[in-house]
Amino acid sequence: MIIHQIIFSPTGGTQRVSEILCQGIGKESIVTDLCVKAADIQLPDIQEDDLAVIAMPVFAGRVPALAVERLRMVKPNSVKCVVVAVFGNRAYDDALLEMQDVASEIGFRVIAAVAAVAEHSIIRKYGKGRPDADDEQMLRRFGADIMRKAERDDCTLPQVPGNRPYKKGGKVPQPKGRRGCNRCGVCAKNCPTDAIPLSDPKTVDTAKCISCMKCVSVCPTGARSIGVIMNFLATQGLKKVCATRKVNELYL
Repeated sequence: MIIHQIIFSPTGGTQRVSEILCQGIGKESIVTDLCVKAADIQLPDIQEDDLAVIAMPVFAGRVPALAVERLRMVKPNSVKCVVVAVFGNRAYDDALLEMQDVASEIGFRVIAAVAAVAEHSIIRKYGKGRPDADDEQMLRRFGADIMRKAERDDCTLPQVPGNRPYKKGGKVPQPKGRRGCNRCGVCAKNCPTDAIPLSDPKTVDTAKCISCMKCVSVCPTGARSIGVIMNFLATQGLKKVCATRKVNELYL
């Protein structure tokens, strides 16, 4: 058995959660990164005895539409799979249910679902440092529990929280280059939607940008951001719902 990590991780938190979970599963894993330029996506070769771990971030209570679109390119071969929704210590709303629905529709057999916390992709003070040591211990335990279910060949569908129809996604601020930008183009080269022109990387094509914050995470000078005012407003808006520590959840 090979574990296929199929991830969409713009700022690294989702990938880290997936890695830790797979450590608990205890099998060799191969990573397929869907958060790259379309031409650079290398689809996995999934065999019938493999296990897929599909991990995606939560954007305003939903799964990024681009991540879903790219997941639909994968040939699942009816393998067992785990869906993982990673949220920034606010809530995951309908995202986990949406992931389970999409994976099942494509042809995966969902045997487990995980909601896990990572550092908030926009306001980093919320969920700062997560997944931390306590999270790692819990996620590894989740992985072991999932493996035991897979080895029993138990393919019962988890009962996950959420609503249909899914909530309407909210508007998220879009980052752009600010003071300190040296026009190196690293952001443009890493943007999964080609929303940043290499000829003028301080700007952004608002029609293409999905506010994934990958450009912010890769900027070598820290010059790309949503701006001081938007940062303040977002911090205040999230303060009440992000103040308390949220826990990771496993559904089998």
